[in-house]
Amino acid sequence: MFPFLIILAIASIDQIIKFQILENVMLFDQIEVIKNFFYITYIKNYGIAFGMFQDKILFFIITTAIIASVIIYLIVKLKNKNMALTVSLSVILGGAIGNLIDRIRLGFVIDYLQFSIFPPVFNFADSCVVVGALVVSVLILFDKNITL
Repeated sequence: MFPFLIILAIASIDQIIKFQILENVMLFDQIEVIKNFFYITYIKNYGIAFGMFQDKILFFIITTAIIASVIIYLIVKLKNKNMALTVSLSVILGGAIGNLIDRIRLGFVIDYLQFSIFPPVFNFADSCVVVGALVVSVLILFDKNITL
């Protein structure tokens, strides 16, 4: 049950933040949060990471649904075997669902986090997918007890 609470929490936090961005930030506005380092910049992303593969929304929706199904299967299969892996997969899925909601509801993903050292604009859901995937990778590489 707890993996699905993690998924729900991440997707909900993501959608709440994006709602606030839509309501309070104009498209392409750049709000400086930390001088010369961190900005809130609202853009519409019609592609995937870093704006690649623009305007393939149906493909992204179908692909995300397939990947989400595989992750749900793994979460159910592994939930009592490896807590770190289960949590990491849940974080990935929560982020994927957050962006999937945008694609279905709006036809694009709301991106808003911009750092001067990393030019692409991204969002909380993207961060969850990346961090979760990094942790899963480290666990698979270094935890000899993991068997999928």
